Amino acid sequence: MSVIPAAEDRAVPLHVAIIMDGNGRWANARGLPRALGHQRGAEAVRRSVKGAVELGIRYLTLYGFSSENWRRPLAEIEDLMGLLRRYLQAEIAELHAQRVRLRVIGERGRLPMDINKLIRDAEELTREGDQLNLTIALSYGGRQEIVSAARRVCEAVASGEIGPDEVDEAVFAANLFTNELPDPDLLIRTSGEQRISNFLLWQSAYSEFIFIEKLWPDFGKDDLANAVQEYQRRDRRYGARAESR
Repeated sequence: MSVIPAAEDRAVPLHVAIIMDGNGRWANARGLPRALGHQRGAEAVRRSVKGAVELGIRYLTLYGFSSENWRRPLAEIEDLMGLLRRYLQAEIAELHAQRVRLRVIGERGRLPMDINKLIRDAEELTREGDQLNLTIALSYGGRQEIVSAARRVCEAVASGEIGPDEVDEAVFAANLFTNELPDPDLLIRTSGEQRISNFLLWQSAYSEFIFIEKLWPDFGKDDLANAVQEYQRRDRRYGARAESR
C-alpha cells in the first residue's frame, strides 16, 4: 500500500463515501451470474474497510442498495438480500473485533423483517467501536432523504417546537439520516460513471469527487490509497477566493 505522508497540508480525509458500482458488469464481462459479481463486491467491501482503518480514515460510507434498485428483477433483489444477510451474520463479529462501528441509513421499512433485526443487532454490538465509523446506505435515495427531512422540519414548526425563523442549515441537517456524521470530504465512484446517482445530495455539497474506471469487485486498498493521495493534491477552498501568490 502507498504510504500517506503525515504533513499537516496532506491530511487524510475524515470521511470518505463510495458509490460501489460495477458488480453486474464485472460478472457479465466474464460470462458469470450477476450474483457472483455481488459476492466479489462484498470482498471489495472487506478490503476497503481494512484499507480505511490502515489509512486512518475515521468515517466510511458505502452506497449498498439504492431506492431505485428495488426496480431490478426480483431474482437479483433476492440474491442481494441473501448476500446482505450473510454479510450481517458472518462479518459483524470481525467488525466488532476491529472496533468498527456499523450504522445503516435508508428506508429500513422496505427491507425484510429479519434483515432489520440483523441490522439492529449489528448496530448494538458495534456501538462502542472507535476505530472506524462504517455506514452502509440501504434502500437509500438522496432526494427521498431530503423530502423526509423537510417533512420532519415542517412538523416541528407546525407543532410549535421551533419557529419558522429558526429553520437553518443546521436544523435541516439534524433531520437527515446522517445527522451523526460529518459531511464527506471525498466521494469516490467506481466503474467509470461520472455521476452521483442520488447519493448524499445534501452532504456532498463541498465533497471532492474522484471517478475510477475500475469496476467495484476489483477495487482494493491501493485504489483507496491512490484516491486519498489525489484528494491530498487538491486545493479545497469551499468557494473562497484563492490567495494571490
